[in-house]
Order: sequence, then structure tokens, then C-alpha cells
Amino acid sequence: MRQSNTALDWLGHRLARLLLRETPGQELFIPSDPDALRRTLRPGDVVLVAGSSMIATAVKYLTQSTWSHAALYVGDVLGAPDDGSERHSLIEVVLDAGCRSAPLSSLARFHTRICRPVGLIESDRDELINFMISRLGIRYDMRNIVDLARYLLPTPPIPSRWRRRMIALGSGEPTRAICSTLLAEAFGRIGYPILPRIEQGAAVKRGISSWRRQELLHIRHHSLYAPGDFDISPYFEIVKPTLVEGFNYKGLTWVDGP
Repeated sequence: MRQSNTALDWLGHRLARLLLRETPGQELFIPSDPDALRRTLRPGDVVLVAGSSMIATAVKYLTQSTWSHAALYVGDVLGAPDDGSERHSLIEVVLDAGCRSAPLSSLARFHTRICRPVGLIESDRDELINFMISRLGIRYDMRNIVDLARYLLPTPPIPSRWRRRMIALGSGEPTRAICSTLLAEAFGRIGYPILPRIEQGAAVKRGISSWRRQELLHIRHHSLYAPGDFDISPYFEIVKPTLVEGFNYKGLTWVDGP
């Protein structure tokens, strides 16, 4: 088993070098204003990212979501770097480095979304952040990369009801994680819901397809969560910096003509 894991790690790391390569100019949405994002974020917020790499494309296809990556904003608890560089305020899991901290400027050219847990008490917020800090340095689950690499065709013939399972094929070892599963585990530890079991009332049956109901009911274990689940969760508030800071459409300056 150890030799098998070593071989998958070797293959996964080499796939990661190719799949992580972002394509400049291929981002699909307007990047967030870094200064407004910094002013709006609060510790405990989940930041979703729409990446443009090959692996991001695979995740977005398999989850049928805009979002390919998730990170937790932890504020200033990590302290200032000794070299005087920008303070790290995000904790995320990435292919080439595992669980790491990162500065907010690393998201400057990406479309992002803030998902804020509502009513989170201070002690639970501290526990959430401390858990993520304790996981710094864990490895990325390279088996997931090998699995995802099989689904990078432009239109892979995967029925909708099976796509989520494709992101949950990793080894499951406790020393490995992917971005959204680690966040889901952290919120699970403090008892904060993301997509818990729901009752299938008549209104639900009429309003959502049978396979989608099955997916929502199945999501329990943290290994089955995807970045977009924080977006569709009824328990996270979507916070948009432009609106928070007092958007006034009358103050816009439009360019007439072509």
C-alpha cells in the first residue's frame, strides 16, 4: 500500500505542475477589488475562487459550479512575516504545497465570493480558525488529482448524478485533504451546518430534480463537499464588497458609443 501511495504521489505531483498552471486572460469574470475585499472580510469567512487552470476547470465541471477553490479568512492571527512582506490572512489547501497560509493579494486577479457563516459565536470562530492553523503543513490528497485528471476532456460523458462522486475518490488518509473537504471538516467540528440532511416535503419534491435531491441528502461526510456548496448553503450569507460599501448606480460613468 505504501508503494502504491508513493507512486500516486509521484504521478500526482507531476500532474499538478501541468494542471495548476493558470491561463492569464482566461478568467471568466471581473476580478474583485482587492482593497474592498480586504475591508469587507471578517475572520471565519469562506472565500470562494473561480480559477482558470485545468484542474479548476475540472472541478467546476464536475460540481456544476462557478467556484473551483475555497479558503478560510483568518484575519491577523498568523502575525507579520519576519521579512516584512504582506501578512498572511488566508489558509487554503493547494496541490503543490498542501495546507498553507497565503496573503490576500494572491487572489487579486480572480473572481471571488465571500460566504459568511451567520451568527457564529466568538468561541466557535476561534475553534474554527485554530483547527485550520493546526492543519498547516498537511499534504494534498494526490489520489484526487489522478482521479480528476481522467475527467479533463471538454465534455466528458459523465451523468450529472455521478459528477460529485468524482471529487471524492481520494485515499481518505487523515494526513491528506483537499480545499473544500478540510473546510467542511472544520465547520463540522463546531457543529455549523453546510448542507445537512433535509426532509423531502411536497414543495421540495416539486422544486428540485430527483438526482439533485439525492445529492443534497447524501452530503454528510466532509470528504464529499465541494467549494460551491458554501455558495448554495442556506446557512452562509453571500457578502459582496461593492454593495456593502454603498453601491449607487446613479454614480456610474458610462462611455457612450463603441
